[in-house]
Amino acid sequence: MEHLSSAPGGAAGPHGVRNGFGLPVNTGWRKASAGLARAEEFAEAGAEINVPKSRAFVAVKRVGSHIGLKPSDLMLLDTLGAFTQAQDWEEGRRPIVWASNAYLMAQTGFSLSALKRHARRLAEAGVIAFKDSPNGKRWGRRDENGVIIEAYGFDLSPMAARAEEFEALQAELQAERELCQFLKRQITVSRRMIRARLEAALSGALKGPWGQLQAVFEELLGRLPRRIVAAETLERLLGWFRDLQGKVEAAYLKAARTEDSVEKQSLTKGKRINKTHKMNPREVISGPHIQITKQPEPVTCNRSETEQAAGVARKPEPAVPIERARKDEAQPEPKLRGVALDVPTIMQACPEFAQWARDLGGYLKDWGDVYRVAGQLRPMIGVSEHAWLEAQEGLGKQAAAAAMVLVFDKHAKGEVASPGGYLRGMVEKAGAGELHLERSIYGRLSGQAA
Repeated sequence: MEHLSSAPGGAAGPHGVRNGFGLPVNTGWRKASAGLARAEEFAEAGAEINVPKSRAFVAVKRVGSHIGLKPSDLMLLDTLGAFTQAQDWEEGRRPIVWASNAYLMAQTGFSLSALKRHARRLAEAGVIAFKDSPNGKRWGRRDENGVIIEAYGFDLSPMAARAEEFEALQAELQAERELCQFLKRQITVSRRMIRARLEAALSGALKGPWGQLQAVFEELLGRLPRRIVAAETLERLLGWFRDLQGKVEAAYLKAARTEDSVEKQSLTKGKRINKTHKMNPREVISGPHIQITKQPEPVTCNRSETEQAAGVARKPEPAVPIERARKDEAQPEPKLRGVALDVPTIMQACPEFAQWARDLGGYLKDWGDVYRVAGQLRPMIGVSEHAWLEAQEGLGKQAAAAAMVLVFDKHAKGEVASPGGYLRGMVEKAGAGELHLERSIYGRLSGQAA
């Protein structure tokens, strides 16, 4: 059972040759390092605790790439672990593997040099330790109960010693990954909002510093990472995007209000001109011919009179009682399919939409305002007009507006990646009788109160 070393000899380690100062002497067998010394310490600690084999291996594999291990290293580790038994991992015992190089090479497909390299990396990472015999050979024996009596080779005890450490590290890495995913979603939301605002401003020919803002936007897009980065970098990027988003929104709202003001002034001026135009007696009025008579009021030549002059009999229209006519006039328009919610409730449950709605047009007083603003904000989150029309047809205008409010708020908070697909899914659920908008809205209110 030959050791991994190319030649036997004195060991440069805890079991090896040391000089007068107590430091390991390089004998040409294995070069000593701080990593190997730490691995020996972990091995001693691991022998004093009881950690199941499965827990130790899972803990190492979950953080393997973070501590510098490669897939080939972990494959060798799995091969070594197959030689250990559950009782080897009990307190007071050490899971030591004394398989030969030839066997390990056959199991892994490694060359001898690759086998040495992977074993060394595992030891430097503090996952295994080398327990060397006096002659540098790997060997061991068990008693009749399978308990290791004496063994020399690869000691897997450091895995037991560091299982709790690796589990804590894995929890930190998981939290970091979740934070990074959240930040990436927020960056995506901000990026889409900026792009939608700029496109709306340019397509509407609004006056503003759009070229300058577009240049800053393109620069920020160029800074987006192409590989995994730390949360601090993403937080910094998100801050830049949100700062630009605030500037773009402010410029857009200013330009939109200016445009509205110009349009209102133009409409007011047009009304005054039209009024003057109608009251000018010198203008020729194009309309039905007015026959001048001596009657108190002029009689307009209409279709019924033409028919009567031609001798066409016309059925008299049935008289409608005055009370019924008044009742019909007082009757409100047919109520749209809607939801059992009021506007303040849905605005409170969806604060992101409410904020954008206030920026666009101020306070929303009724469902008509909600429907109008929902249609205006639709393109900003990438919902197509076709999907919006399908929602209105399948849900009704009021429920479609409520659905759009919910989708917008979820997308703004990074909860929905594809708003158009999410809206279509709501329409499909409604068709199957499985859509509960009220429950979703009140659920968001409960989440805010929690």
